[in-house]
Amino acid sequence: MPLEVQEQPYDYRGRALVEPDWRRLPGWRDIDVADWESAQWQRAHCVKNLKQLRSVMGDLLDEEFYADLEHDQAERATMSMLLPPQMLNTMVPDEVPTTEAFYADPVRRYMLPVFSDRRTDWPSHPRATRDSLHEHEMWVAEGLTHRYPTKVLAELLPTCPQYCGHCTRMDLVGNSTPQVDKLKFALKPQGRLDGMLEYLRTHRGVRDVVVSGGDVANLPWPRLEAFLSALLEIDNIRDIRLATKALMGLPQHWLQDDIQAGMERLARVARSRGVMIAIHTHVNAAQSVTPLVARAAKAMLATGIRDVRNQGVLMRGVNDSTTQLLDLCFALLDGATITPYYFYMCDMIPFSEHWRVSVREAQQLQHGILGYLPGFATPRIVCDVPYVGKRWVHQVAEYDETLGISYWRKNYRTGIEHPGDDALERTYEYYDPIDTLPERGQAWWREHGGAHLAVAEQRAAESRSASRRQLLIDTH
Repeated sequence: MPLEVQEQPYDYRGRALVEPDWRRLPGWRDIDVADWESAQWQRAHCVKNLKQLRSVMGDLLDEEFYADLEHDQAERATMSMLLPPQMLNTMVPDEVPTTEAFYADPVRRYMLPVFSDRRTDWPSHPRATRDSLHEHEMWVAEGLTHRYPTKVLAELLPTCPQYCGHCTRMDLVGNSTPQVDKLKFALKPQGRLDGMLEYLRTHRGVRDVVVSGGDVANLPWPRLEAFLSALLEIDNIRDIRLATKALMGLPQHWLQDDIQAGMERLARVARSRGVMIAIHTHVNAAQSVTPLVARAAKAMLATGIRDVRNQGVLMRGVNDSTTQLLDLCFALLDGATITPYYFYMCDMIPFSEHWRVSVREAQQLQHGILGYLPGFATPRIVCDVPYVGKRWVHQVAEYDETLGISYWRKNYRTGIEHPGDDALERTYEYYDPIDTLPERGQAWWREHGGAHLAVAEQRAAESRSASRRQLLIDTH
């Protein structure tokens, strides 16, 4: 007799991808398929302000939402508004949006945050900083962070086709907001790229380059291809990863004929030299995976690159349940042949407390998703610990759950550490959101946290000062 099918905590069902009908939104009722699938049309019709949002949504949203959004833009937002039509269209994808449904939508919650989303007790953690991972302090050339022994991060540009509210590089990326006067690159673009290449040619211990920004989809293709071709000529470079949320937010870009032809050229050279090129995208909710996203991912794989992987961010109200994470992973894997790779805990930037989860919650989610996905496509949930880097959430060395302080160790030195220091013996701290702590822990922070917004701004000033000092070193 066949075995009885057991009821499981998560019920897998294969689901066909659906492109939401953009014509349900008043401003796009007359837009045809050719325009919608045009990268140029998408870029030209990005939503950058309240007036443009009103022109798309019409009277579907109440005035309270627009006022809430305007309040956030004036007092809390660390990123300016920038939404390609493709991205906006995945909010409330299955029906004509109402104000209530729009407020509740997970994509809206991180791409179009409003003031009422944010916490009023602890909008920022006292230990929050603008450059929360201290990447700029580890610049070895302008925009080139050398944190891990064999890997570097190359920030080629400070712009994206879309701006996420929780951006970990909010200190540099995008337009300044009333809360954040953005750091600016000092060198001209080509000089910055040349400086990165020179460093990589002379530091043979580096084998892996994450090419990011910003988003590489915003770099003119000839300049990006020239940079990648130069990387392929460096003998010690064996892995190249292109970071682009636009594979999901603006898949039309990656479906352009010239982009696909250019990727084929790069993939051909990479294969001949034994170098692996992969694309890393950033999808946080299953509803963002549409047929156009799947077409773009499959088109990139068809060029001959190694893989397309997803690095999501774990956020409250977006994907903080086992069901939401597994729905997303299966949509990526089954529908778009994108490999679920990482989920990062949301970093400790200002005004992010309503998004962040505790280390314990992250551990529970890691436990919850195990056993459903193939091993190679089971994403690791990681905490990006300041001055350390990626640590699996179960690697915590010590954990005070009352105060919400976790302690971590590392097995390598960053560029700002030296032999003889205690970098490999000491512990490094990460802090849970205060509202997730028991009352005794919250009381401790109320007593010892001080004027937490002032403390956060002081730490932001220190971070900016460190970045400027590094800029002076790089340019002299």
